[in-house]
Amino acid sequence: MKDIAIFGAGGFGREIACLITIINQDKPFWNLIGFFDDNPGLKGKMISHYGPCLGGVEELNAYPEPLCVTIPIGNPKVVRSIVRKITNEKISFPNIIHPDFVIKDPKTFNIGKGNIIQDGCSVSCDVSIGDFNVLNGGVVFGHDDKVGSYNSFMPAIRVSGEVVIGDANFFGVGSIILQQIKIGNEIRLGAGSVLMTKPKDGKLYVGNPAKKIEL
Repeated sequence: MKDIAIFGAGGFGREIACLITIINQDKPFWNLIGFFDDNPGLKGKMISHYGPCLGGVEELNAYPEPLCVTIPIGNPKVVRSIVRKITNEKISFPNIIHPDFVIKDPKTFNIGKGNIIQDGCSVSCDVSIGDFNVLNGGVVFGHDDKVGSYNSFMPAIRVSGEVVIGDANFFGVGSIILQQIKIGNEIRLGAGSVLMTKPKDGKLYVGNPAKKIEL
């Protein structure tokens, strides 16, 4: 078994502890040693029944043994910031994938590292996914979709075919992206919204059709 820790001791972190338990049911693979979190008040405390909080980034960078780490945090910018702070060469970032994940054409599917894929997700043919993306349940990708890194897809999102997505974007629950749309970086798409046109980087879009909201 490989040692693994979860960075992020909140509710999503506990969900991924559940996912690790599910992955281990058929054949034990992961040994969950506990959590890391930059909240100093959590250090030394048990996180539900899953294990202790062992500290924050400083303790993780000093960890003396090889360790796999997954980062279940919904904010893409926070995930990116944490990854950049982890300098320990003994740390690796596996993909944590629910056993029911459907890959319709494994020969044309590509995926990087550090991704989290919950239950009910599927990808069609010629799909590529970069690093540190979150597919948080019931996310579906169509053919020829290209996804960058540090994106968060909340539950029940539908992405049509030939969509290109950059980095650090957040897509709300039940949102839809229509075919052939090119998405850049750091946009936010509100829950239940339908994106029909190319969005501008760093902006919030809400509604059906999704429109830019100035805050």
